[in-house]
Amino acid sequence: MFYAYVIKSLNHDFYYKGHCEDLDKRLKQHNSGMTESIRPYIPFSLVYTEEFNTRAEAIFREKYFKSSAGRRFLKNKLVS
Repeated sequence: MFYAYVIKSLNHDFYYKGHCEDLDKRLKQHNSGMTESIRPYIPFSLVYTEEFNTRAEAIFREKYFKSSAGRRFLKNKLVS
């Protein structure tokens, strides 16, 4: 399975959207500082995820999350 996910910094108002095949492993990578661009926002917690059969579907959904319509969707989903 493949996943599109959103993680939130525990210390800042910062969300990161991505895709992966192993959520636990990817969250550990983020929190260990392996993703240099988001290192200042560590630590993170998983706040939203969707599961897909193919990597292409997960990438498509990740791109949607990064669009203005996707940000509105996530804002409504995460506030409720």
